Amino acid sequence: PDGTDRAVHDARKKFKRIRALYRFLEKEAPDFRKTENARFRDIARSLSAARDAAALVETITYLQGVARSDAERDALATAHDVLSKRRDAATHEDGDLPKRIEDAIQSCEDGKEALSALSLSHGEKTALKMIRKTWEKQRRKALDALGLCHGQAHDEYFHDLRKSGQVYWMHLALLQKLWPSAMRAKRADAKQLVKLLGHEHDLSVLAAFADREPDSFAGGETLALLLDAIIDRQQALREESLALADRVFAETAAR
Repeated sequence: PDGTDRAVHDARKKFKRIRALYRFLEKEAPDFRKTENARFRDIARSLSAARDAAALVETITYLQGVARSDAERDALATAHDVLSKRRDAATHEDGDLPKRIEDAIQSCEDGKEALSALSLSHGEKTALKMIRKTWEKQRRKALDALGLCHGQAHDEYFHDLRKSGQVYWMHLALLQKLWPSAMRAKRADAKQLVKLLGHEHDLSVLAAFADREPDSFAGGETLALLLDAIIDRQQALREESLALADRVFAETAAR
């Protein structure tokens, strides 16, 4: 009802939730987890082209909300116009999207059939082991990414930290009934972390696009002001994200 772009965006978020859930199966059903993780990753990628173009426009809109000067606002307005036209062209040219959506739905049905055929031990000890091992592994991955972010401000490290945050808040949501108040509080912090790192990642993508296609922006001044705005906001987001991530991942797995 809100348009194809919104629907694709929402669907891709659901695919991330499925992939996060299936992480618990890595030891008990490794082949299933590997196959289904690839299935839903590929579905998401098949729907990404128009969404990626729209995301650049949304990132400019975000920057406009924190513009520091009239000159910067003017440059961002110019960039917004350029990227809006590019998004509209991508959407118009994306003529096979209905077919790809149809294929994605069929792939989801195939995934449901694969899940219905999955056989797992129903024992409480098995369930406990699955959750404990995955929880510990995910925390280690998050701390590794966090340490790299503190040490070296590389885009890919912050992207890895974001992915760890996404999986963490999804797992907190899944396990909320174990300890509702604590899980809800931790999930709120984790979602805020993912939101901050999402903006940070979008800015990295926008900067990469600007570097790759500088001629898309009218005049050198527009490009220079755009890149300056990106760098300033990205630095602020990284500082805020790292402070929050230190708190989000502070507890040991046992704690």
